[in-house]
Amino acid sequence: MKFYDISMDVYPNMQVWENIKENKPVFDRQTNGHVTATTATLGLHTGTHIDAPLHMINNADTFETIQLERLVRKVKVLDLENVEDGITRSDLEAHTIESGDFLLCKTKNSYYSSEHFDFNFIYLKEDGADYLVKKRIEGIGIDTLGIERSQEGNPTHRNLFRDDIIIVEGLRLKDVLPGEYFMVAAPLKLVGTEAAPARVLLFDQWPSA
Repeated sequence: MKFYDISMDVYPNMQVWENIKENKPVFDRQTNGHVTATTATLGLHTGTHIDAPLHMINNADTFETIQLERLVRKVKVLDLENVEDGITRSDLEAHTIESGDFLLCKTKNSYYSSEHFDFNFIYLKEDGADYLVKKRIEGIGIDTLGIERSQEGNPTHRNLFRDDIIIVEGLRLKDVLPGEYFMVAAPLKLVGTEAAPARVLLFDQWPSA
């Protein structure tokens, strides 16, 4: 069984949202004799992570409401590498998308530098999000630190969250071919937060019943 680690490396000089220096992870390493211990300071949207509705909707559900069973499942990797600017409804209509699908969008983002934020990253436009809501998908992942940019009021996030659609950001899909996989997305078991960092693996086979 072959698997792919589609998570970002986490280290002090990694890519962070809009290259904001204060968002960079900090590792404080202390060594006493032969014992070393490190305290890590990092935002919950660092690297590969999963958002909860509270991220964009006041007083909405926090992270522990996302059941782990929803993150260990079959997924579809869509080839959207030819998309420029943003993923639209017409881009998505070119693919077979069914109710209950969990989609991972492979775009040009997967080939960008791992250390520098691209302000012109490919994102999911509002009409694309509305289309996925109508298709009643279960979740969506994208290969950049944010699923949207330059949209007043963050309609992509909010429309997906209102329909209980899971959002995974910061994937790395460069080495993954389009198709169906079995995903294990394992977030930190956080309570009361709007997001959690995650290690995400794709397997080319899935467990038998």
